[in-house]
Amino acid sequence: MNWLLGFLRELSSLSVNLADVVDVLVVTLLLYALLVLLRGTRAMQMLWGILIITGLYFFSRALDLITLSTILGNLLAFLPIAIIVLFQREIRSMLAAFGSRTLLRWKSEPDEGTAPLNELALGVQALASKRIGALIAIERKDSLAAWADTGIPLDAIFSYDLMLNIFIPGTPLHDGAVVLRGSKIVAASCFLPLTTRHRLSSELGTRHRAAIGLTEESDALVIVVSEETGTISLAVEEQLLRPLDETTLRNALAEHALELAAHDNGKT
Repeated sequence: MNWLLGFLRELSSLSVNLADVVDVLVVTLLLYALLVLLRGTRAMQMLWGILIITGLYFFSRALDLITLSTILGNLLAFLPIAIIVLFQREIRSMLAAFGSRTLLRWKSEPDEGTAPLNELALGVQALASKRIGALIAIERKDSLAAWADTGIPLDAIFSYDLMLNIFIPGTPLHDGAVVLRGSKIVAASCFLPLTTRHRLSSELGTRHRAAIGLTEESDALVIVVSEETGTISLAVEEQLLRPLDETTLRNALAEHALELAAHDNGKT
């Protein structure tokens, strides 16, 4: 308890200037950006665990619980290494997000629009009817730049015909995932993280595991078409909705707040 009183006395004697205020504000903004990036991911749960352990350490110090504080203190000594190991994917994603300015988007940036809802649903249904496997990741608030960078950059305006041509078997880009951002196909043939869950149906293949894995790491929506059964699935918030058809897929996308422009290009 004495150390706490000493800390409070030192704190009361500190003088605050403008540089100190700016310093605190910058650190606060960085912490806020980190929390936004980790929101809804497994890393956020691990971060809460670290904060609880840290809180218990200071609590044990305040009550002079020597054994507990010693054990927790030794654990916290390895905290920097643990953070690097546990959050290596999030650190890469954060750096990519800073590079692509997705954490702080200025209102002056042009609106790219959104992929046409009907074209997307019709295209997926066409792939399913021909039993052509497909994996389509749709970016929302969380940046998918880290995974888009693993594929072939396209930066092409989304269209029904282009999407079908990408996934036709034998074409150079048919393996891997397509990443959509707004009205553009950012990249194709991308690698997505596989879920580590073990209790999944044996009917689910690598595409389904990759779809669930990406929703564990971001808020993306991921559409899966099974080449074995032609079944359409939608991964969202670590859950898999299946089976879907053109109508139920469109409704599911709209229900999960994907603001797609619902216009018909005359394809029936």
